[in-house]
Amino acid sequence: MKRSIATVMTAATLAALIGLASCGNSGKATTGKTGRPRVTFMLTDYEGSPLTGEHAQEVIDKMTEWTNTDVEFTFVANDSYEEKMGLALASPDDMPMVMHVGKVNLGIVDAANAGAFWDLNEFIWDSEKYPNLSKANKDVCKSLTIGGKLIGVYKARDIGRYGLGYRTDWAEKLGLSEPKTIEDVYNMMHAFTYNDPDGDGLNNTYGLAMCKYTGPFDIIQAWFGAGNGWTEQNGKLIPVHQTKEYKEALDWMKKMYEDGLIAPDWAVRDTATWQDQVKKGEAGMFIDVMDGSRRIWDYFVNNNVPSVLDPSQPAGMTLVGPINGKTLATSGYNGFLVVTKAAKTKAQVEACLHYIDKMCDSEMLTLAAYGLKDINYTIDADGFLVDTDTKDPSASKCHSALNQTQCFIPTMLANNKPSVKQTPRKMKELEVIKNNEQYAVFNPALSFLANSETYATQGAILDQLLSDARTQYICGQIDAKGLQSAFDKWNKQGGESVINEVNEQYKANQLKK
Repeated sequence: MKRSIATVMTAATLAALIGLASCGNSGKATTGKTGRPRVTFMLTDYEGSPLTGEHAQEVIDKMTEWTNTDVEFTFVANDSYEEKMGLALASPDDMPMVMHVGKVNLGIVDAANAGAFWDLNEFIWDSEKYPNLSKANKDVCKSLTIGGKLIGVYKARDIGRYGLGYRTDWAEKLGLSEPKTIEDVYNMMHAFTYNDPDGDGLNNTYGLAMCKYTGPFDIIQAWFGAGNGWTEQNGKLIPVHQTKEYKEALDWMKKMYEDGLIAPDWAVRDTATWQDQVKKGEAGMFIDVMDGSRRIWDYFVNNNVPSVLDPSQPAGMTLVGPINGKTLATSGYNGFLVVTKAAKTKAQVEACLHYIDKMCDSEMLTLAAYGLKDINYTIDADGFLVDTDTKDPSASKCHSALNQTQCFIPTMLANNKPSVKQTPRKMKELEVIKNNEQYAVFNPALSFLANSETYATQGAILDQLLSDARTQYICGQIDAKGLQSAFDKWNKQGGESVINEVNEQYKANQLKK
């Protein structure tokens, strides 16, 4: 397995190096000739020559004025970013104050345990100093908590992105209302399969579109209360396959298959053709991300696929969030920003966080995403933003890299104002996703799995073993005894060790609260 430099360093060596970089714990933020606080960043160069072009300095000046911070950016090519990050963590002289990190892995955990990063719990919940960051979702922050310390500010992604979409016209034709319970979902699947929803008189439809990607089963399991990958029971974290709710969900999915509500060859169908099952009228329901169902809806409208109720109107999709009051949560983030011990004083940490907080302001979200008004974009008569750079992708180089400094807390770009005019379908998607947040079930073991030595080496094998056993059970290739044999194999091949390693951390984390 390829390991980063930070991963293979000993904790003692890393701690010693960090100690050299973190002498002192008070004082003022470092300032340049301007008198403004100075912050250093290391970010990824995805496109070559970021923050360049005719208007780049205007963008930087506007950013500097808004945040009252002088920022020095170091951009590293995407292919070598992880290696450079490992070197930076190992060398106090090369360590920037703020770094973008893609995910929690053993290298990041080692660095955190050695004291490379500040505990941001001490800072970001101050709503007066950080009006944006203080609104961070605490469930998402748990995934970035190592040894009781919050090591980074997450870069927000939609938490409530998962759910169900179904053919609105099929349901209306059959007199079916929006499903709220698991029984409702099953009844709709059955009706879509056997009650001729398209009205052609043929037995040629299925309730649910499925393919070899089994993510929909994870969502269904959450509806049953099994949890999200892992769950907490009696003060201990356990993988969901050890819950009774998981077995209930599996038996339900097995019945769904046996009753012919999904295509018999679903397990070998290509993921690339998955949405086509609904687009072509083969299936009426789609379980995955909400934008998947919305894209099917877009296809119906853009291609004038006729409604079975009124051929003069296009078919549509209804987007549904929770079933039984639950839906699967995403991790809630796509990368995060760490404040390293290169920020040697609390004042310097506060300068870093002040800048990050200000970059979450509406004005800076617009600047990073769209650039300068009347140069990169305009505002139309209805107040919507019109991106004028779409015909010249290189024009965005003057501003687009700034989005790496943004955490989108509490506002995601799609909800920012001014916004690009959205279709009613996209607006409905955003509405459902936002509403889903209150019902979303998180994985409580994410950060602990990253620090599990056994999971680091065996995790992919263990996950695949469970996935294969689930598919085999649903399709009737193994029975309950065979399923239990797969679970026993999972235990012996490292699963028991993973559970122990996860719970050692979970217990230690609870004690530090």
